[in-house]
Amino acid sequence: MAPASREEILEGPVLRIMARLGWPAMVFGLLNTLYNLADAFWIGHLPGGEAGASVAGIQASWPIVWFLISFAAGVGGAAVSALVSQYIGAGRYAEANTSLNQLLSLGLVLGVGLGILGFLWAAPLVRMLVPVEAVAEAATTYIRLIFLGLPFLFIPSLFYYALAAAGDTLTPMFVNGAGVILNIALDPFWIFGWGPFPREGIAGAAYATLLSQGLTATACLWVLYRGVGHLRLSWRELRPRLSWALKALRIGLPAGLGSSSVALGFVVLTGLIGRLPRAEIALAAYGIADRLLGILFVVSDGLSTGFTTMVGQALGAGRFQRAGEVVRKGILTLFLLLAGESLVLYLLRHPLVAIFIPGREDVIAEGARFISIFSVGMPFLGLFFAASAVYRGAGHNVPTMVLGILRLWALRIPLSWLFGFALGWGSGGIWWGMTASNIVAGLGALALLTSGSWRRRVVD
Repeated sequence: MAPASREEILEGPVLRIMARLGWPAMVFGLLNTLYNLADAFWIGHLPGGEAGASVAGIQASWPIVWFLISFAAGVGGAAVSALVSQYIGAGRYAEANTSLNQLLSLGLVLGVGLGILGFLWAAPLVRMLVPVEAVAEAATTYIRLIFLGLPFLFIPSLFYYALAAAGDTLTPMFVNGAGVILNIALDPFWIFGWGPFPREGIAGAAYATLLSQGLTATACLWVLYRGVGHLRLSWRELRPRLSWALKALRIGLPAGLGSSSVALGFVVLTGLIGRLPRAEIALAAYGIADRLLGILFVVSDGLSTGFTTMVGQALGAGRFQRAGEVVRKGILTLFLLLAGESLVLYLLRHPLVAIFIPGREDVIAEGARFISIFSVGMPFLGLFFAASAVYRGAGHNVPTMVLGILRLWALRIPLSWLFGFALGWGSGGIWWGMTASNIVAGLGALALLTSGSWRRRVVD
């Protein structure tokens, strides 16, 4: 249960240490997946037509939230992962702590600014994407409340990446995981009006998220104030410094641009789905199936956390042969795991979708069709995630930024439009366009990794 030490990360068996670093992240990822599933489950059990419109509304709103926060989250996550892991790998603990504090102050400022912008832009953005009035109204209600709590979202994220980069994935699991459990527990009370809570419908899911994220952010700051290993909250170090901000931007800007470009691509993709003849059905089915597919990423995301930490610390210590061993074994493991998980989810697709929206056979059939098509490309998407984890640990985010932008803008959106609208395949065409883009991007990621361009560290 103890966090992995620097010596173990640099010397221990690759897959065993990767699993040791990754299993707490897997537990946290599973809790996050359950939170997303719980939202869809409880909202899908609202009476009458409210269920379909509300599930579709959550799915329509999330790409907008992701787009507005992805730049800041991409910059902060990539910078703190690379700097903390490599400084600790090099034994320079004071600089690792300064990196964390500087990025926390930057994240708070960006969170407040983006929260205000998101609240003001929510309604016009939603209605531009989804012309179905019931879906647009539900999405606007939800998204405005989520934006109010945006500063609370950045703190747990940076807390997670910084401690994971230091080799401690247990503490973030306990702190952030407790917040997710609270969110899951509060959902039905606020959605349906159980006990003393008012019935708020889709707004209740947002209220539960606001409260749990606020408490989680407070807990993260308290843990850092008390100190975790070599990292602790320092009021002196929180004061913004231009040199550190520029260093963070140099490392994280490509990841931020890549994340925001990808997020914008998903906004456009949501707009395409929202213009299908049966948009509400397609959006609701996509929302449920997408959350079920998140189960597949629990293990791969957890191992990717270990991937990033081990590559970053090995490069920081100048152990390039060790870094290469981590990359080779990690890629193969991620590909095989996702292949096996995809097969299991494909076999269970109909009953799993039906759990979340009983009685809506149209949505169930569409969700099952999405899973059957999308699961074909899932192992290749694992290769793309592996490349992102490796380059994040190395601190070189331009290659994966370019690959991520190409995956969305050169492949996914054009192919989805071509298959779905130009060729008249409807929703199935959009699902096939998404799958084809994952396969091509995965093969491109494999070629990128074998080039060895990640074998350089960013710390002096």
